[in-house]
Amino acid sequence: MAVLEIRNLKKYFATQKAVDDISLSIEEGMIYGLLGPNGAGKTTLIRMITGIFFPDEGEIFLDGKKFDPLNDTIHIGYMPEERGLYKKMKIGEQALYLAQLKGLSRSVAMEKIKEWFVKLEMQSWWNKKVEDLSKGMSQKLQFVITVLHNPKLIILDEPFSGLDPVNSNLIKDEIYKLARNGSTIIFSTHRMEQVEEICTNIALVNKGKKILDGTVKDIKQDFKENLFSIGAEQFPASMNGNAPFETVSIREQLSVVRIKDGNKPNDVLKYLIQQGATIHSFNEILPSLNDIFIRLVEGTPAAREFQNISTSPKS
Repeated sequence: MAVLEIRNLKKYFATQKAVDDISLSIEEGMIYGLLGPNGAGKTTLIRMITGIFFPDEGEIFLDGKKFDPLNDTIHIGYMPEERGLYKKMKIGEQALYLAQLKGLSRSVAMEKIKEWFVKLEMQSWWNKKVEDLSKGMSQKLQFVITVLHNPKLIILDEPFSGLDPVNSNLIKDEIYKLARNGSTIIFSTHRMEQVEEICTNIALVNKGKKILDGTVKDIKQDFKENLFSIGAEQFPASMNGNAPFETVSIREQLSVVRIKDGNKPNDVLKYLIQQGATIHSFNEILPSLNDIFIRLVEGTPAAREFQNISTSPKS
């Protein structure tokens, strides 16, 4: 059953179509990637799902019922990219206050906060002020505040921003656990490599429109180009016309080939063995989500943005 269903959602600002006729269906336990460049419409879409904005057209359903912003937001945990914390307030008091706003009693809130502080190694932070925290520490606190009331739908906007690799893995493990325990998670980002690792399903948005929707596995299969990497000694330098593949590149003992139409991977292996090659590895090369996005929007500013992201050093 779909925990969240969006039907033909539209939102306009002056003459700009921020969200232009988007429909999505997200099932229980999914980790769902909402992808797109800055300005694609992701944040506007999220703000309608959380009741911050009202759609100009379309409908939102939560757990099979029409979404009621006044009563249903208590079932949603939203972690915005911008910090939503009180800088002068002590961390423990702030977490307790915000948990009670989400409907938890003081005793239950205290119990859950202590549990999460232990999980994320935050026990010593209780009397610190938010203004004294680093960006990564603030991100961990905001994550805890988002999930401690056990919401049915969790929306995380760039959740790993400012986190070092150790803390990123810590948060990632908790995201997996939340999904296994039945929470549905929308993960909004423009970092494609994070989505490939974490998400089962994705929607790709550009200029307010949904341009792709499905499982990560199926999308990669749909856009594959029959490319394989082959590690081999005595790889034939020249092939006769009967070779079931064409060579794309050769570098030392690693070659990239494209299988010709009508042939299968086993045909390539059989041919190479007959030619006397000693094969060490044979792997299919699937396109990255970044490559797929660039192919879909080639020549647009969004494509150039993603090319810059994919070639920039990883933080």
